[in-house]
Amino acid sequence: MDKNRLDEIVAAARNDQDYRSQALKLFPWICGRCSREFDVKTLSELTVHHRDHDHDNNPADGSNWELLCLYCHDNEHQRQLDNVGVASGSGRQAPTASHQPFADLAALLNKNKSED
Repeated sequence: MDKNRLDEIVAAARNDQDYRSQALKLFPWICGRCSREFDVKTLSELTVHHRDHDHDNNPADGSNWELLCLYCHDNEHQRQLDNVGVASGSGRQAPTASHQPFADLAALLNKNKSED
């Protein structure tokens, strides 16, 4: 790995820590979804979620962040993956299946009946 790439990774990791510590100072230590409360012992289970899913969008006022527990954070990202393009304002439609595995089933069944 070249030095520039390594420097980028380290800078990104520092930025992650900066916005997490800033969010923990701004907001109460409560999950924004399930309302579970956290203390110093369990704080590692509280994560910072980017509302717009853009990890580079880190305004100092925390307007793009919410604190979520590990479980709610995972659930939020799974819901976002399940709804890719739907209601995201992107104008894209959710992918639809184009393969029709049973399209010729009736013809095949009729063919087999006529051969008997």
